[in-house]
Parts: sequence; structure tokens; C-alpha cells
Amino acid sequence: MADEIVVTSSENKTEDTIVCYAPTMITTNGIWQGDNPLDYSLPLFILQLTLVVVITRLLVYILKPIRQPRVIAEILGGVILGPSVLGRSSKFANTIFPQRSVMVLETMANIGLLYFLFLIGVEMDIDVIRRNGKKSLIIAIAGMVLPFILGSSFSFMLHETSQHTKQGTFILFLGLSLSVTAFPVLARILAELKLINTEIGRIAMSASLINDMLAWVVLAFAIAFSENKNMTLASLWVILSSTAFICFCFFVVRPLIGRRIRQTPEGESISEFNICLILTGVMVAGFITDAIGTHSVFGAFVFGLVIPNGPLGLVLVERLEDFVSGLLLPLFFAISGLKTEITAIDGVGTWAILFVVIILACAGKVLGVFLVTLYYRMPYYEGLSLGLLMNAKGLIEMIVLNVGKDQKVLDDKSFAIMVMVAVGMTAIITPIVTVIYKPARNFVPYKRRTVQRTKLDREFRVLVCIHTPRNVPTIINLLEASYPAKKSPICVYVLHLVELTGRASAMLIVHNMRKTGRPAINRTQAQSDHIINAFENFEKNVGCVYVQPLTAISPYSTMHEDICLLAEDKRVALIIIPFHKQQTVDGGMEATNPAFRVINQNVLSNSPCSVGILVDRGLSASRMNQVSHHIAVLFFGGPDDREALAYAWRMSEHPNINLTVLRFLPGEAAIEATRSDSTKSRNDHSILTVATDSDKEKQLDEEYVKVFRTKTTNDESVIYTERVVNHGEETIAAIRSIDNSHDLFIVGRGQGNISPLTAGLTDWSECPELGAIGDLLASSDFAVKVSVLVMQQYVGIGIGDQVTNPDSPSQHYGHFNNDHSNRRPQTSGQQPGFHSQP
Repeated sequence: MADEIVVTSSENKTEDTIVCYAPTMITTNGIWQGDNPLDYSLPLFILQLTLVVVITRLLVYILKPIRQPRVIAEILGGVILGPSVLGRSSKFANTIFPQRSVMVLETMANIGLLYFLFLIGVEMDIDVIRRNGKKSLIIAIAGMVLPFILGSSFSFMLHETSQHTKQGTFILFLGLSLSVTAFPVLARILAELKLINTEIGRIAMSASLINDMLAWVVLAFAIAFSENKNMTLASLWVILSSTAFICFCFFVVRPLIGRRIRQTPEGESISEFNICLILTGVMVAGFITDAIGTHSVFGAFVFGLVIPNGPLGLVLVERLEDFVSGLLLPLFFAISGLKTEITAIDGVGTWAILFVVIILACAGKVLGVFLVTLYYRMPYYEGLSLGLLMNAKGLIEMIVLNVGKDQKVLDDKSFAIMVMVAVGMTAIITPIVTVIYKPARNFVPYKRRTVQRTKLDREFRVLVCIHTPRNVPTIINLLEASYPAKKSPICVYVLHLVELTGRASAMLIVHNMRKTGRPAINRTQAQSDHIINAFENFEKNVGCVYVQPLTAISPYSTMHEDICLLAEDKRVALIIIPFHKQQTVDGGMEATNPAFRVINQNVLSNSPCSVGILVDRGLSASRMNQVSHHIAVLFFGGPDDREALAYAWRMSEHPNINLTVLRFLPGEAAIEATRSDSTKSRNDHSILTVATDSDKEKQLDEEYVKVFRTKTTNDESVIYTERVVNHGEETIAAIRSIDNSHDLFIVGRGQGNISPLTAGLTDWSECPELGAIGDLLASSDFAVKVSVLVMQQYVGIGIGDQVTNPDSPSQHYGHFNNDHSNRRPQTSGQQPGFHSQP
């Protein structure tokens, strides 16, 4: 058992609790032996960890609709578990978080913190500071100096004369906690606001990186001074030793790690021994800096910085990040919450001080950054937004506050006030920036929103969406078959879709500007590099193709907005998106990610141009070069089928492609069924309108097919046949009878096209987004296993040549959030809303 002894000093009127630990009380003998599991350290720790993770995740879920970063949920979770809320019950506090458990909890929290700071160091690219130039450096310094001065002035109000620390040390801690910017939190906020790839986003990310670096330097000084109440020789030794440690890491450890990496044969994974060596090195670095007199996380962070970008960093991040940030890091915030006693903020005067600190500290950083942006002649709303974004607080501020509390620099009241300041300043960023940052979107209406309207003597613009490198080969071969020529070059915008997660590594892909020969910093960027290299090779090997790679990072729920906005900005005629299922070894189809299906459905509903969903069953380049390569179009009628025919017609211009167009016409029974339905619905005005539209569609079909047949009469590579069917069963039989020499089917989605030829086919559709025919061809039951492209034509507000005005808020973007307004006007050919890979 652990006993608690309270020692009271009559002179100073203070109470110290001494906790005596029993080393045998680790694991319980079981409840059947009469043991209480909560009396033993391991079961108690497991319960505490579970409680912390559950409450944190619950708060993340609750705060998600108001788009608050995860750090807010983590801090609030700690506060709820602490003496401010649940801890007010002495029974809860003594049972779940007794004094004897704090040492184990805090030790594990610091181990989690150690490895998390190591990962931040691994993911950081110091070269970013050099590459982003003077503007980011000046903004970072301006964003630190003014809040630091304000913090210094507040320190006189908060510093109690009874505190044992000097006023100078208190100033350092308070000023640093107000002036720091949390890079991982800022990255998440920028991505949520869809600003991460804009100019303001890039400046904010660079400035916050620099801010983080400077914060660590100031923190090292602050710790050195806090441990020595008077400026003595010991403080100087701490600073000199820390400098020597940094130099040793960069000039001795970094080359040694580089040598170990070079010894790994190309193509082989990093050995377990090397991984173990690095992970042990993290603890050794933490031990050294703790022994020197700075915090152990400082050593772990510096050690992370010296890990070279490439396979080693990639493996370390993949193996550690989820476990450390998802399980161990919340313990650190729980410990912070257990130290936070909001009841210490007593009296109206103290609460007034709290609000004044929040307002003026925010204003200080905003003013400092705003003055610099005015000097650089940036728009005023950008300056204000940038200043607000730089107020993002998170882990580093909590480390500063915890160190200050442990070193008795901050008392309970000061600590509680600063924790609430951190929450308040971070929480207000998203709503205020959403209101302030609304640059105009200069969209020019354009007519060529479909393949049908894009003439063969004009540039053909296509937006290709990629989830993984597996999508790439078939899409490249499809584009190659689309007949790029001098008179009609193809401009391909390749958009790599990356899910926005809580990871900093996923977001750093856009911040670390890709350079030739530079290794990937994480798996996401490695995938992006593979995709970009494949399309760059395609551009080099095939003439008249221009490729622009882009990256979009969003939650899956709003990713369609990025796709549609980019299509609008780049004025493309066709979006090609991969089907959410992929082919298995046995020829079946299995879902890769259910979220991909939702993205496809949302793009179909909101696209400003035509859309093609590609069911990938392989379309190899070797087959594309054969004369016998065949493409089949199944034509039933309607705008989607006309779009499918238009795309296939374009492909038929390729000298190595044969095209077969199979048009399905209604037989006598189908015509009679249509007449019967028309007779029954004469009195129904809405059905009559649909019937009238159907007649217009049939006329448009006849005209387009007539033009197609006239133009391709003498083309031996094009075969046109007609098949008469009466109902859905005959249609299926006709499709199944098609020989298996074709390599690609192109069909229309047929949305809204009521035809007796497909009646009943939709009743058992697995994927309605493909339409009746597309779903049939994509199903695992269909005998022919070839790729399928399902087309949906953009028809605007009417039939034929009418085009929707893209500036109309009621069309296509009616249910979007205000995020889509957060785009800069396009300048100098650079897409502002997405990261262009040079």
C-alpha cells in the first residue's frame, strides 16, 4: 500500500504531502482474492488511460461540428478530469486520481511527450526556413515580440510577492506562453479552413515553424534561469552545455545516422536494429538534456531534427505517430488538467484580468503581424487573418506552462489563467477567420464544360483525381488513348486526394515544397512523389500533353468541394474519378474505402462540368499500342450517352484504336408500353413535361448520331450497329452477347432518363451512381472483366446549349460551407487553393 503523510510547517504555513510507495503493489491478485484493483498501480493506470482517451475522443466528436482543433478537446478533457469539474468530488479524485498514482501517470505522460516532440522534429524541415525567405522570418519575429512585451506587462499584475522566483524568470515564462505559435495546431486549422495551400497558408506555416524554433531557444533559457533563482555560473553552464549538445547532434550524430542509412541496400526496409537504435537514442538525448538542466523533451526534439528526411523518418513516423499522439499524448493534457484549478481564478477582478489577457495578447500578435503585412502590401484582410492564425496555441505552450508550474515559477492562479487563455485564443481563430477572410473569386463563365462541346481543334482540359498510386496506370493509358494532338492538346490537372487527419505528417506534404532528389518526409508525400513522377514521365513520352500536379488535403466529407472548385477554377471539360471498388486477384470487385463512394456521389451532384467514373480493371500500355485495341460504347439515348459517344469519338481519332458503337432501339412492345404510359398520364402536367423533355432528348440523340455516322462513314476503325430490344431482360442478354475482344466500355450514367429498355435493371443495382448499365458492367457477376468508364454530362439549367452561370450561388454550390470562398484570385498561373508540385 502507499501511505500519505502530511507534514506541516508552522513557520511558512505550508503543507507538503509525502507519499510512501510499496514496490510490490503493481499487479493485483484478483477480485476473487478480495483485492481492489484500484489499490494497485497497473490496473489503476489502465483505467486512467482509458478514461482520458474516451473523454478526449468524446470531446473531439462534440467539438467537430464547430471545427475546433483536437488540442482544444485534449486540454478541456484534462480540465474536466481535474479538480475544476469531476475532481471537485473528493471520492472521484481519491479513487481515480489518488496522489500515489500521479508519479506513474506523469512519467508515462512525459514518455509520450518525449516521443511526440521527437516526431515533430523528424517531420520538421529546417530548410523550409531558408527557402521561404525574409518575409516569414520577419512575420515570425513580429508575432513574438509584441505579445512578449504585453506578457511582460501582465507579469507585474499576476506575479505575487510571495512567489520565490525572480520577476525576470516569471516574465520569460509568461511572455513565451503568450508569444508562441503551435505549428501542428495551426496546420490543422489551415487545412480545416482550406487555406493550407494559399499564399497566406504558406506564410503562416513557415512563420510558425520559425516561431517554434525560437520558442525552444527561449524555453531553454527560461528553464536555465528558473532552476537558479539568482543568475549564477550554473545558468551559464546550462546554456553552454545545451549549445554543445545541439552541435554534437548535428555534426556527429547526424553523419553517423546518415552512414547507417546508406549501408541499407536500396529497396530494402530499414532494419529493426537501426529503428531500435534510434528509439533508444531518443531516451538517451532526453536523459542528457535533463541532466544538463534543460527539459528532456528539448533533447528529443533536437534528436528528431537531425534524422534525415527519407525512408528512416518515414518508418519512424508511421510506426510511432498513431500510438504516441492517440494514446500517450492525451495523458500529458490530463496531467495539465489535474494541475488546473479554475476555482483559483476567484473574484471578478481575476476573471477581468483573464479576459483582458486574452484580448490584448490576441491583439498584440495580430497588430505585430498586421504591421509587417502592410509593409509588404498584402491585403488588409490577409494581414488580420494571418495575425489571428498565428495565435494558435497547443502543445508547446502547455509544455512551457507545465515546466513553469513544476519549477514553481507559476502559482495555481497564474497557471489556471494561462491554460484558459490558451483555450480561448485557439478557439476563436476558426470562427473569426471564417468571417474575415473572404477574398473575391474571379470565376469567368465558360462554355466548354462537356466533352461534346469541346471541339477537336481546341485544347481539352481534364481534371484527374487520384487516391493511391494504384489508380495511375489505367488513367494514364486512358488519357493517352484520348488522342492528344497538336490541334487539340490535352491539359491534365492531376489532383492527389489526401485525407485530412489529426496527423501533422499528412499536412506537411504541402508545406515541404518538393524538390528533385529530395526524399519524401512521410508516406503520403512518398505516394505523391510516385504519382507525380508517373505523370511527368507520361508528359515527356507522349507529345501534346501538359500535366500540372496538385494536392488537396481535406476531410473526406468536404473533399468534393475542393474537386469542384478546382474544376471551376481551371475551366475543365471533364473530371475523371476512380470507382470506390478495385479488382481482386480472382477478378471480383472489393471496396477500398467507403468514403471514396461518398466523394464520387457528391462530385456527381455538384460538378460544374462533365464527370467520368472509371471502374479500373486494367488498361495496359502494351494493349494500347496494338491495332486490335477495341472500345465499345453502349448507346441508349440521353445527354449522358451523348457525352459517352463524344468521348469515344475523340478516342477513335487515335490511329491504334477501334471503336464499336452499339445503339439500342426500342422494339414494338417497348414503344407500345411507352404509349400506354403516355395515355395514362395525359392529365398529369408534371409527367407531360417529362414526356415533352424526353421527345426533345430523342431529337437531340437522332441529330448527334446522324452527325457521328456522317463523319465516320469512311472510317474503317469505327463500327456502328443497332440492336432492337423490348425490355430490360433483352437488354441484358444483348450486352452479355457482346464478344470479349473489347478493352474498355464507355457508357452513359443515364440519370433521369426513363426508358423501357432499362426498366427493372435499377431494382437490384449495387451502385446507383453508375447508372443501370454501368452497374451491370461493373458487377462481379458480369462475364466480361474489362474497364468501364461511366459518363455524366453537365447539362446546366436546361437542355442543349444552355450553361449555368458559375457565379450563381444557387447552382451547384448551394449546400457548400463558406470555405469555398476562401480562395485568392488566380495570379501568375498558380492555382491558389491547391498545392502545385513544381
